[in-house]
Formats: sequence, structure tokens, C-alpha cells
Amino acid sequence: MKSLLSRLGFGSGVEEPAQLLHETGPDINGAQLAVAYFSGQAGGDFYEFARVSPHRLLFGLLDLAGKRDNSRPILTAAQSCFRAAGAELFSDPELNEAEVMVELARRLNLEIMRAAGGVRSCPAFAGCYNEELGTVCYVNAGHTPGLLCDQSSIEELPATGLPLGLFSLSPTDARIVGLGPEGSIAVVSRGVVEAQCSDEEFGLAGVKHVMGTKPPSATDLSRGILEQLQSFICSVPKHNDVTALTLVRAN
Repeated sequence: MKSLLSRLGFGSGVEEPAQLLHETGPDINGAQLAVAYFSGQAGGDFYEFARVSPHRLLFGLLDLAGKRDNSRPILTAAQSCFRAAGAELFSDPELNEAEVMVELARRLNLEIMRAAGGVRSCPAFAGCYNEELGTVCYVNAGHTPGLLCDQSSIEELPATGLPLGLFSLSPTDARIVGLGPEGSIAVVSRGVVEAQCSDEEFGLAGVKHVMGTKPPSATDLSRGILEQLQSFICSVPKHNDVTALTLVRAN
């Protein structure tokens, strides 16, 4: 597992050619979680995943407004809150997943505002994968829609609330979706959908196209999305941070 600062995208400070990198999540029974991104990110994208119970895995993708160098304390605080609150909230064996996800979003919202000393927009998508049920309970706080792919269709998972970091009382809803055999979920950053070539955006359509090819693993899906994006714009993305976080269930 990478160090906290490297996972937030803070390297040695030496500028190097951007590379397509990836990381897989903790072992999951019957599924795989992975993330891909280009090195040298300068914005506020960060991802996290953590096992929070014997059969639940928590994951998230957040996009904090502002440049990364000025956002380091807020990013660090948000990631620490994600880990600590997730472990605490999911420790109850009789928990209600939807209520827990809403509470996690509430705590993240307050911690971002505290660390920022005021308002700082932070769209966020967080989900909890239940290995026993094959379900994902998620909140989408003003983030790019997630995508759920099954054997016959691809469904968008739209926002369930406003971005974090804007209001101290910012309610959001949680929803539960099922992930069938060979099903997948993809969550991508704004930089992915906004990538352009000749005034045409890669968009969610570009992500859906890759999902429709049914890559066999989350690593293949995450990398495939960014490889397709790189081919689409004919260069390494430099317009914004680009990150793809995916979950793929086995057959």
C-alpha cells in the first residue's frame, strides 16, 4: 500500500513525464477494485479504499477544488476522516448501510470545512461494497455520475446531494444497487469526461464504450478507460487530473 502523501499525489517535487499508474484495492471475495491515474496530478483528485468489516469494503473518489499544493492539509484531513470514520461507523454488526453512508458524508463535509477554514467545494462519490450481498450502497455528493454495467445495459448513478464543503448542513441521500455476475461500476473524475479533441468531449459515452467491452478485471477496466482517453485526445492528459476507479464482480 502506498504512503499517504504518494496516494494523494504528492511526490518528490521533481517534474517527470506523466505515466499511467494503477493500484488494486484489498482482496475482495468474488470481485476486484482498482484505480488508474496519470502521475503528475496538480488538482484535488484523491481516492481511497479500505476494508471496514469482514465482508464490507469502502471506497471513494473526491475532487477538492483548488490546486494540490494549496490543498494538502485539506486532502490529508479528508482522507484521515474517511479512514477513521469508516472504520468506526461500520463496526456495528447490526448497522443500516444507507444511514452509515449518509453519516460518513456528513462527517467528511464538516471535516473539509474545518480544515479549509470555510467553504471549499468537494464533489465526492463514496460507496460500500457488500461481499455477501453483491451490493453497493453509495452517496454521490455532486460528483460525476457513477456508471453501473450489467449484462444488458449501463445505468448512470447521478448525484444524491450537493458537493461536500459548501454548507455545514448539507443533506445527501444514499442508494443501494446490485452488482450481478460480471457486473461493474466505474467512477471517473471530471477531468475524464471533460477531455476534448476537436471540440468533442470524451464524456461518459467514452467510459460507457470501454465498459461495454467487458474487461475481465477492475485493473483492465480502469486502465482501459484512461488508455482510451489518451487515444481519444492523442496525448497524455494535461488539462486536469484524470482518475478512474472501478469495481468488477466475477462471474
